Amino acid sequence: MRHNKSFNHLGRKTAHRNAMLSNMATSLILHKRINTTVAKAKALKCYVEPLITKSKVDSTHSRRVVFSYLQNKDSVSELFRDIAVKVATRPGGYTRILKTGTRAGDSADMCIIELVDYNENYTQGKDDAKKKASRKRRGGKKATPKAEAANTEVVETVEAPEAEVKAAEEAPVAAEKARSEEKVEAKAEESKDDIAEEDKKED
Repeated sequence: MRHNKSFNHLGRKTAHRNAMLSNMATSLILHKRINTTVAKAKALKCYVEPLITKSKVDSTHSRRVVFSYLQNKDSVSELFRDIAVKVATRPGGYTRILKTGTRAGDSADMCIIELVDYNENYTQGKDDAKKKASRKRRGGKKATPKAEAANTEVVETVEAPEAEVKAAEEAPVAAEKARSEEKVEAKAEESKDDIAEEDKKED
């Protein structure tokens, strides 16, 4: 019975399955990408990623543990010499599965499994994004003449409506002052006329 055994046996006995995954892991490490079925790729992902994590610590013990799985000196050397350096800052997720359709003979789901850091098509855009993000600074550079001119234009456009509002508010006050002055002048002229008429009557 296979109760609670959730992993895929891939239709093989244990020894055959382990040998196949070991060979596939060796090919992936040496060639950086291989073409296989989706089921095998998922099984390989669980098999090879712990080995890549183990390779981050370059010690005799780590090399012997990895060699016990791969059984290939060239792949172990490649893993510890090149791949471990590239994935040193990556906290997991060293492989990527890209589905490519179905196989013609039996319609099996096919895919490409590859090492993430060796695909330049994916890493190039991320590097550019990091560079652009790193250019942003909070510190103040001196404004260029164009920026200063733009700022002055903005200030002028902002100040112009304020001046118009002030003029509109002051206009009624000025009109009232002018009216009061006209009334005072009219009263003064009337008083002058009255005085002149009284002087004439007395004469």
